[in-house]
This record gives sequence, structure tokens and C-alpha cells, in this order.
Amino acid sequence: MTRSATTAAATTSVDIRPVRNEADVIACFPVMQQLRPHLVDADELVARWRRQSQDGYHLAALWQEGAVVALAGYRVQENLIHGRFFYVDDLVTSATTRSQGHGACLMDFLKAEARRLDCDRLTLDTPLDNVLGHRFYYRNGLLARALRFYVTVR
Repeated sequence: MTRSATTAAATTSVDIRPVRNEADVIACFPVMQQLRPHLVDADELVARWRRQSQDGYHLAALWQEGAVVALAGYRVQENLIHGRFFYVDDLVTSATTRSQGHGACLMDFLKAEARRLDCDRLTLDTPLDNVLGHRFYYRNGLLARALRFYVTVR
């Protein structure tokens, strides 16, 4: 899917496509590591992508001039609270290309994908201190509806 993203200088064509092979996962690593700094290297991301894919995890990347500049990890889930829903595990734009419309293009792609997969809603979690992320989510029609509580058990 080719979209246009507004940059400070001009309108640039970007390509959003599903990640389907290890080479593309490796290309995603520098951007994913900005969101998930605990990932040691691209091999770890590939191994996790392979395992999680068995449970329905998908990656989509936004490419500009042959490089990944934004990406999203997502899956379809179902529970009694939300019914069938589209869960976004990961959503990040490279720090060097933020505020150029890439996140909005990716969010449009995710919403369309959720509709295509017959989901009732799109859901994601974000840290309470991610204030800039919160502003982005509100601008893109997402509302804060819950707090998630957890405890480490090992």
C-alpha cells in the first residue's frame, strides 16, 4: 500500500507492507529497538517474531527510500470485554523521521486492517508517562478507557 506522508520539505511517497521474511524483520530492528531497547540484536527480534507469529502476531513496516521508518506489530484477539478486537503490540516511528505523518499513515493502515479482519475495535497499551504518545493517540481518535495493572510473578 503506497501512501503519501507530509514532510517538512515536500510530500514523499511511502510504502506500507506486511513483513513476511527474516530480511525484512532485520531491516525493522533499528526502529523496533527504539521502542524495545531490551532487544539485544536483530537475531533476537527474528527469533521472537518467529515465535509470536505462531500465535497470530504480524508486523507491518512503513518504508521510505528503501529504509524502514515506522512499524507496527499487531494481532487479532478475542475476550469477553472487547469481543473480537485488533491489538497493537508495537507502534513506533524512527526518532529521525517523527512529525512527518508516518505515524498517522500507519494508524490509518492499522484501522483499515482491523476493519478488514472484522474487528470491533483497535486497542493498544501505552505507559502512563508517554505523554507525546497520548497526544498522538487522541489526535488519531483513540480514547483512554482503562488502566492496566500487573505484577511480576517470577
